[in-house]
Amino acid sequence: MVKGSAASSSFRLAYVPGVTPGKWVRIWNERLPDVPLELITVQAAEASDVLRAGDADAAFVRLPVDRTVFSAIPLYTETTVVVVPKDHLVTAADEVSCADLAEEVVLHPLDDVLDWDRPPGEPAFERPATTADAVELVAAGIGLLVVPQSLARLHHRRDLTYRPVVDAPQSSVALSWPEDATTDLVEDFIGIVRGRTVNSTRGRAKPPATAEAERKRPEKSGGRKPAAGRSTGKGARGVSGARGGSGGSGGAKGARRGKPRRKS
Repeated sequence: MVKGSAASSSFRLAYVPGVTPGKWVRIWNERLPDVPLELITVQAAEASDVLRAGDADAAFVRLPVDRTVFSAIPLYTETTVVVVPKDHLVTAADEVSCADLAEEVVLHPLDDVLDWDRPPGEPAFERPATTADAVELVAAGIGLLVVPQSLARLHHRRDLTYRPVVDAPQSSVALSWPEDATTDLVEDFIGIVRGRTVNSTRGRAKPPATAEAERKRPEKSGGRKPAAGRSTGKGARGVSGARGGSGGSGGAKGARRGKPRRKS
């Protein structure tokens, strides 16, 4: 683990379109308020280059990545859907197969993140440059688009909808970082993504503020046990009373007590 970056002024987190890192960012801000988290949006094809160049400490990427260079924690696999106009025949079904799209023009943008052997349907005259461009063409009635569900939601339009494609390739999202740059801050973020609590025994030590609070916590109260052969104050008084009853000065005074004598 690289220790030196613990004093970094910020933590740089890249993420690809479709990923929503908000919940992890919120937990980071709660646990490490003195270390700003900087979000960097990158295209899926550029994520590995950004990490390799050191322009981000970690990134939410789409698999696969080069596991000889990067560590990766797979997080989830997305449902693949086909984006269609709301009045398209596909909307009559709850889900479709690639064979159902065989006679449709299916757009295949240059930034497609699905690993196709061959995309379904008929190819368009020209490939759109981006997924956003392809969505515009779907709205114009030029063709359909098959993408991970998060991208369909990202580019949502009121005049479009989508249906799951049950036999299409799927895209998996992972947290990735350069294996030789596993810094303390990276370990902190890994713990957050894995759902570890702030008091987890794994990963880094507790934050300084937590450790300081524990040092200032008062010890449990409890008096010392009296040394052997030594009586407490209460016990000493009891012993003194006992001695007075056996003829000491206290006992003599006690013997003269009673009704006053009358003068003759």
